[in-house]
Amino acid sequence: MKDVNLLINNGVDVNKSLELFGDMATYDETLEEFLLGVNQKLNDIKTYKEASDMTNYAILVHSLKSDARYLGFTRLAELSLNHEMESKANNLDYIYDHYDELMEEASRIIKLVSNYLGKETTVSVVEHKENVIKDKAILVVDDSDMIRNFISKVFDDTFSVIMAHDGREAIDIVTSSTDNKIKGILLDLNMPNVDGFEVLDYFKSNGLFNKYPVSIITGADDKDSINRAFNYPIIDMLQKPFNERDVKRVVEKTVMFS
Repeated sequence: MKDVNLLINNGVDVNKSLELFGDMATYDETLEEFLLGVNQKLNDIKTYKEASDMTNYAILVHSLKSDARYLGFTRLAELSLNHEMESKANNLDYIYDHYDELMEEASRIIKLVSNYLGKETTVSVVEHKENVIKDKAILVVDDSDMIRNFISKVFDDTFSVIMAHDGREAIDIVTSSTDNKIKGILLDLNMPNVDGFEVLDYFKSNGLFNKYPVSIITGADDKDSINRAFNYPIIDMLQKPFNERDVKRVVEKTVMFS
């Protein structure tokens, strides 16, 4: 016999759901239907996230939100609503920063419902990657936590991502590096303390461009700054706002010159 307290004690608002479904038999049938369709829905959400297709992403997280509300998954409904609103605003930083949180809650609900229904959990939405020692690294120099974390997530399975908060920290990292792991640098131009242009000047004065290929991250849209940057032997320029495909394209091009 199914123990509804398992759901209730894990944050599922069963009583609220019964206002819609009327009885536990109907509710349980709906939970089974949820399990049958959720895997494909989450896979599609992931696909649209990786493609930065926020229109279709918003549609699917809206659907996930509705399912969660109907079934009493309060926390999953709240997270899905946040993703719906931010994807409609094309806030890619938010989507990438909070994507794992959404998937982890979805995974928790799937396991909980499977346990309640006495079914094996066949859906895995949180990828557990093997711990591997990466022999290649990229250095991301940006004063924005969101930008650094975004790029780190994009390359989590291919590069070690070394982060610097400003130009001074970046210079310290490259001058103390002895293992030649850094294959490319993404450098923001507008930073406090030591900015990107000062780093470029340091690299030029010390002959470091041959050792460390550099591409620029910038939110600047004035032609003077862009033209000034291309006076240095940089590889490419990544202009904000950008998406996952943009970052991969620029990084792949940059590391080719290492």
